Amino acid sequence: MRALIISLIFIAGQVHVYGQNEKAKRAAYINRYAPVAIAEMKRTGIPASITLAQGMLESDCGYSSLAREGNNHFGIKCHNTWKGDAMYHDDDKKNECFRKYATAEESFRDHSDFIAGTKRYAELFELNPYDYKGWAKGLKKCGYATHPQYAEMLIRLIEEEKLYEFDRGVVITRQIPVEVSHSRRARQLASRPAEEMTIRIGRQIYSRNRIDYIIVQKGDTYDKLCKELDLLKFELKRYNELPDDYVLKEGDILYLQPKRRKAEHGYAYHTVKEGETMHAISQLYGIKLKCLYRMNRMNPGTEPLPGTVLYLRKKKKEAD
Repeated sequence: MRALIISLIFIAGQVHVYGQNEKAKRAAYINRYAPVAIAEMKRTGIPASITLAQGMLESDCGYSSLAREGNNHFGIKCHNTWKGDAMYHDDDKKNECFRKYATAEESFRDHSDFIAGTKRYAELFELNPYDYKGWAKGLKKCGYATHPQYAEMLIRLIEEEKLYEFDRGVVITRQIPVEVSHSRRARQLASRPAEEMTIRIGRQIYSRNRIDYIIVQKGDTYDKLCKELDLLKFELKRYNELPDDYVLKEGDILYLQPKRRKAEHGYAYHTVKEGETMHAISQLYGIKLKCLYRMNRMNPGTEPLPGTVLYLRKKKKEAD
């Protein structure tokens, strides 16, 4: 009986230590990567809570072989379009190709670009940015993961660790249990100052249609803005649907994230003014140009006459 009691006490102790280790791993991961997730949220519109939860779940808080060997925190496979380094691991099939990155930050950026640039995830960007449950269920519905409880696991992780707090764009440091002997690596992961990964922007950032944007100032160039905003030139042009030869002008609206498929609530129509173009109107409301044309049953490249009423949230009826 005494041996049984001792065994039970030992098992209970091991469970407690495991729980503490898990808390340490999570806290370290959150402290290390929350600023990166917030930066990606500002860049692409993907909630920081979702990015963090996916990273924690897919990489075992940075301890998975994919994360350790190739900085792949999201289990993204090579697919046909990948031109970078690769590594091979058994997954759904044997010896599958996974993307390999130079840094974890590259993995976070590629994860954001993968979701924002894949058509099947487009509907997620119409959700309320604080609707982490909708995002979690939407990712499962759109086929991000095959596990039947994937959405529930993300939601549970977000709620247990209060990751939704990061969707407000504020870094909140988690306390790491220092009494746990096995958490040394976790504490090391968290030792890098979060400020090193925070985007520093010395200008006003505005928000429209749940998208961050800036107003171009005198002297701004693509090179200057890319360095300041931690974006690539092609990203700025793609987000704002600008031709390759477009020269920035003072007063231009420049979005830092992809535009949406319709205007925000409260903006159902727009009456065209003299000199306004479809592109200018799409920038004014943060709507993708092709969606604005489609809603108003107009051929791409055509321009509306002054006084024309354009639909901003629903498709124009044939009879209109």
